Amino acid sequence: MKIVITGSSRGIGRAVAERFLAEGHEVCGIDVLPAGVVHPRYTHCVSDVRDAASLPEIDGVEVLFCNAGTQNGGDDLGTNLVGAMNVAEKYAASPVLRSVLFNASASAVTGQEFPAYAASKAGVVGYMKNLAIRLAPRGVTVNAISPGGVLTESNAPVTGAPALFQKIMAVTPLGKWATVDEIADWVIFLTVTNRSMSGQNLLIDNGEKDLNPTFVWPED
Repeated sequence: MKIVITGSSRGIGRAVAERFLAEGHEVCGIDVLPAGVVHPRYTHCVSDVRDAASLPEIDGVEVLFCNAGTQNGGDDLGTNLVGAMNVAEKYAASPVLRSVLFNASASAVTGQEFPAYAASKAGVVGYMKNLAIRLAPRGVTVNAISPGGVLTESNAPVTGAPALFQKIMAVTPLGKWATVDEIADWVIFLTVTNRSMSGQNLLIDNGEKDLNPTFVWPED
């Protein structure tokens, strides 16, 4: 299958791209950064998802993973919400599309963290439901994942601060954060295996929301 992944140069996006490639698929990555993946079945386009006109023309898109995002990056609404909408509206027209998945955030459910970030991710979930309704007659599944803490490069300031990370683990029921490979497992399941669930937001937060909603984060 042909897979399009935004935010594919690092973190969750790179791990997901590598997983799809390992399973024999063709991957087209879109990122503002240079390619973080080198593979004969991987193509890369440097593009800003906020600029719909800059998105590449890609034929035969079967799976779309809208993953590009920023956290407190100065334009969370533009990148996280408008960017996701730009990408989805462009590639949803593919006649062979079978699934769309958005990377939202646990903050979309809890409202915690930075205001614009939480609002942007909640907007992603709302838009996902709208798109799911529109694409259902074509048999296309549309869902979102909402990870809590994930062990990525962007979270290094937190995981690399032992005292802070220990406080976070103390209020995280399962006592851990997800790895990018675990998130990739969920992405594969929801976009390839799943054919019956649509319009849903899957919370992957190690039990934080329902078992212990205490929130710990670095102070400004």
